[in-house]
Amino acid sequence: MMQPVPMAELWRGGILESQHLGHAVVCDARGEVIQAWGDPAAVIFPRSSCKMIQALPLIESGAADAAGLSDAQLALACASHQGAAIHTVPVAAWLKDLGLGEQDLRCGAHVPTDPEAKAALIKTDSSPCQLHNNCSGKHAGFLTLNKHLGTGSEYTELDHPIQKMILEAFEEVTEETSPGHGIDGCSAPNFATSVHGLARAMATFASAHTRADRRSQAAERLVDAMRAWPELVAGESRACTELMRAMDGRVAIKTGAEAVFVAIIPELQLGVALKITDGSTRAAECAVAAILVRLGVLDAAHPATQKRMNTEISSHRGLHAGWFRPAAALA
Repeated sequence: MMQPVPMAELWRGGILESQHLGHAVVCDARGEVIQAWGDPAAVIFPRSSCKMIQALPLIESGAADAAGLSDAQLALACASHQGAAIHTVPVAAWLKDLGLGEQDLRCGAHVPTDPEAKAALIKTDSSPCQLHNNCSGKHAGFLTLNKHLGTGSEYTELDHPIQKMILEAFEEVTEETSPGHGIDGCSAPNFATSVHGLARAMATFASAHTRADRRSQAAERLVDAMRAWPELVAGESRACTELMRAMDGRVAIKTGAEAVFVAIIPELQLGVALKITDGSTRAAECAVAAILVRLGVLDAAHPATQKRMNTEISSHRGLHAGWFRPAAALA
């Protein structure tokens, strides 16, 4: 087993202060590794970076078309949103169209990360609800599929038909038997795979437009929805949204908790997956930006890029203090 390698560094006063190690893989449409850092076989939990995979049965089953889901709703099904009104209002309307409500979600509630939504709760002395959960769009997708199948309400249980469908799709697109699962923050199972397996899955999505089978058509629709609605996938100031905009919708990217990041590049038919082993989100954003620059799809000089790599560190008085930048292997 190969060891993780340096991927992002903080330099202060010309001295390396902090270093973040990780694994990353770039895969082609055949599933072959064309670039790698660290150990491609390292087993990880993809966390929310695999929401596109979890949404495949929603389309493949016919549930999305039966419910008349829009591209915006498909983007929300893949989202880790910040609980802003542009996220919670359409999810609430989606549930209403299904004849359901917030109480039917099984994702749990947490305080929204959107500043305006958080302030509104504080000002009205209100508690967050499940609509504010960053995964409420994914769970609305689960409920859409659940209604279509006519199965039980506890759709996050491992033995529920929906989770069995997701596991089947997950193992097919990663081309690996998952070694196990964990419970994600939204209470749904999250299936483990290797970094290579996750990159292979993203390459399957990236090359979907070259095929006409049902799975490829579903994958292409999800990628197109994410690229068309970057603000729904994450939200203002978030890396996924800002970097997708910086690439003019050419690339779909998605973060996952504990410093996982993936990218889907249809024009190159490439998939990218990375994991920072210490769980640093800042390092994962720096590393994915560096890889996208390296692949020629992201402008290194774009403000959204500079916000995340080769970023100047300043003191609270505005004095130059150092730099946060990709490690030499990625630069």
